[in-house]
Amino acid sequence: MAKQDLVIIGGGPGGYVGAIRASRLGLSVTLVERERQLGGTCLLRGCIPTKALLHSADLLQEMRGADAHGIRAEGITVDFPGIMRNKKKVVDRSAAGVRYLMKKNGVEVVNGTARIDGPGSVSVSLPDQEEVCLEAREVLIATGSVPRGVPGIEPDGRHILTSNEMLELKEIPPSLLVLGGGAVGVEFASVFSRLGSVVTIVELLPRLLPFEDEEISDAFAKALGKRGIRTYCGTRMGRVTATEDGVVCAVEDGDGGTKNLSASMLLSAVGRAPFTEGLGAVKAGVCLDDRGFVKVDDHYRTTVPGIRAIGDVIDTPALAHVASAEAIAAVEHIAGAETHPVDYATTPSCTYADPEVASVGLTEAAARDAGHEVSVGRFPFSASGKARILGATDGFVKIVAGKPHGEVLGVHIMGPHATELIAEAGILLRTECTAEEIVRTMHPHPTLSEAIQEAAHGVDGNPLHI
Repeated sequence: MAKQDLVIIGGGPGGYVGAIRASRLGLSVTLVERERQLGGTCLLRGCIPTKALLHSADLLQEMRGADAHGIRAEGITVDFPGIMRNKKKVVDRSAAGVRYLMKKNGVEVVNGTARIDGPGSVSVSLPDQEEVCLEAREVLIATGSVPRGVPGIEPDGRHILTSNEMLELKEIPPSLLVLGGGAVGVEFASVFSRLGSVVTIVELLPRLLPFEDEEISDAFAKALGKRGIRTYCGTRMGRVTATEDGVVCAVEDGDGGTKNLSASMLLSAVGRAPFTEGLGAVKAGVCLDDRGFVKVDDHYRTTVPGIRAIGDVIDTPALAHVASAEAIAAVEHIAGAETHPVDYATTPSCTYADPEVASVGLTEAAARDAGHEVSVGRFPFSASGKARILGATDGFVKIVAGKPHGEVLGVHIMGPHATELIAEAGILLRTECTAEEIVRTMHPHPTLSEAIQEAAHGVDGNPLHI
């Protein structure tokens, strides 16, 4: 096989986006992916399938509440196999789309398990056990992550599951205990609570969504409570015992009190770990940190010349859009093209639960800790005409701005379509916008986006509609 300019290991949103950009910059590219389908964890077992399930749950909830809008919907039932078939259809179509993009952009795809033999040399074990050797000027590691394990809690695929197994369920569990109150945990909780499961979340840290603004986290926990989801924060999971029809889990709160929680299933959703197993990176000289992340510089170069790494395998936010941005920056540098460093300060964070949560920039506490004198503007969706139309009035927009100029330092949203609204907020930070400039920018009426403008009015203490 002819020597390529670039071999990319991993066909997720970092790998395949990097392959497209590299090809369009004139580089010859081979993409290696061990799965039969392209798309990585995000497309096959993460972002896309979970959001398909969430949308099904959204539709169910909307139909159940249709009477309030003058629409009588009767005989609504949940066809869980149908929900799962739709999820698979969305995934398969998306994966086929990625495969088409590879062909369109002249990217050679090799399905197999890659091993780095040294700078510029990658061996690939093919499904038929044949091995091929790829030679390249540069190698880009984009192998992503896997669900992080918890000592003493071993997934069995029956009663103790990771997010991977949850996406392959055949039936709705009567009750579900979720270990982990981050985005993955609360998203699955939102799906299955609306489909009929009795759901409980256990989180070790003091609050759900612990990296979001504290005010948002508190409001989110209350919203889950209104939806019948029990939460135990500041609580440690102890011994987990499998029973004939589920699990019994001993939990301990911060005061030393203990109790047993039982459920038909336990979902372990405590985060993800970088995936380098079998890659041969360390043997090739690539250095990892003490948590297993590949060490890289500002251009994603590892400690071995000619080997770079991006995405979940390095110590940056483990998000699909971050991996894509890093891949573009890395291959632009390889190609000698004009490039710009990834601006991690404007990384949007999104949780597609019910209600949705999204944020970008500094929390109020982080802004104060950084020495900023801040002013905060808030606007509740209960005062939004569009939110009332939608029947989705939980939540608010919060803008954290600096004094005396009113520069936007952070935007935090809980409520309807928060994950769509946050893109505007990212631009506000990127362009160093002020609250006054948001106020002077007309937002169409009636829209949810008006809540951002109203929160900007609130920065100066002058909200119009509350």
